[in-house]
Amino acid sequence: MKLRQLFALLMTLAIIASACGGSSESDSASTDTAESDSGSADTDEEAMEDEEDDEAMEDDEAMEDDEAASHSGLDIDAVLAADLSNCAAEPTGDPIRVGMVMDFSEAAGFVDVPGSEVVPYVASLANCAGGINGRPVEVDVRESGDDPALATQELIDWGAQFFIGPPFADATLPMQQTGGGQYAIFAAASTEPTLADAANNTFLVTFDDNGQSTASAEFALSQGLTRAIIFTEGEGVPYSGVNPDAFKAAFEAGGGEIVSEQTYGWFVDTDFSSQVTEIASVADGSEVFFSAAAGFQITALRAQMEGQGLDGITYMGTDAFDATGITFDPAAEGFIHTPHVLLEAGTPLEQVLADSGTLESDAPAFMPLYIDSMFLGIQAILDCGCDDPAGIAEAVKAISGFEGTSGSITYAGTNGIPPKAVSIVQVEGGGNTLLEVIGG
Repeated sequence: MKLRQLFALLMTLAIIASACGGSSESDSASTDTAESDSGSADTDEEAMEDEEDDEAMEDDEAMEDDEAASHSGLDIDAVLAADLSNCAAEPTGDPIRVGMVMDFSEAAGFVDVPGSEVVPYVASLANCAGGINGRPVEVDVRESGDDPALATQELIDWGAQFFIGPPFADATLPMQQTGGGQYAIFAAASTEPTLADAANNTFLVTFDDNGQSTASAEFALSQGLTRAIIFTEGEGVPYSGVNPDAFKAAFEAGGGEIVSEQTYGWFVDTDFSSQVTEIASVADGSEVFFSAAAGFQITALRAQMEGQGLDGITYMGTDAFDATGITFDPAAEGFIHTPHVLLEAGTPLEQVLADSGTLESDAPAFMPLYIDSMFLGIQAILDCGCDDPAGIAEAVKAISGFEGTSGSITYAGTNGIPPKAVSIVQVEGGGNTLLEVIGG
């Protein structure tokens, strides 16, 4: 029982007890007064409780409004749909500045060159749509060349608030050092596990090598493929060795057997006669083949394998297949691989890639990773309500469930590698057919 109600009841009982020696009028008056006091007490308490409830509801609504406000201003669909021939009023706020240090060499140029084109184009669409909360987006691109530290410093002097970087550590590490580890760096096209480092604010934007190759092994086993042939550049070698390492570990853990493991020169070898001779001595045609090699290498290998009568082998690879135009090669029909994005005809994203001139690049499925790198940095600015690079980087670490053009991205609770889903696809008729989605 509430304290005020108990007090009113005791007062009423005391008055009733004393009424034995008093007049009826006095009794009536005293009783009425007590009841009035009791009713007043109840009313006061109820009013206080109602006021507290209202305040709590207002606080909850305020928190929800604050959270909604922190995620406002970034409408990706509206940006992609912007019509450059019919723009909104030009944004006039303080600019959001995106620095891009890109590797235009043969090793990374196939992704970084078109990536450096699509990001400024999408920034122009954002500005056409009115900017981000009225703020224009500016992008400055510098080639890493032989001195990525210099390119990074030039962009810091320009006022870059976060960076989009190349896929390899030989450029990304100097970027970290030049920025004192205070700037968020999105290694857009990289799947290198050791490149991600949340402590130094370096983030992947897609699954890593372990993720894609483990998913491939799980899919192969689910299809009843229990014997495997692996091509690798060597245990622990970045990408061309790490991917086969991850496949092998998952395949054997799932009960599969590696019947042959061969070494080769990544992106170089096309004559595999010696390896095929060894494989033919142990294979029966029921195996799954796995490698992180380029598509043109595996089409050459398959021709040589079939020349030895090994016709039933299933060929699987990594995102390198997609990066080397595997769908455009009729000899790659039936190959299974793990692209970053399945580009669908007629979508706003495909139109953006077409209009930016990157749809016909060597690696169009990588372009959403560059677009999302910019959007992720902008989202962090909105979330923290800040412009200083260190604050933005801290906000990136808290991003969870961000829905970008390449899928859902979460950094909270990770070391900078988002636990993204892996699409298993098969080349059919010059396109990719989705077989299964694993993880995410």
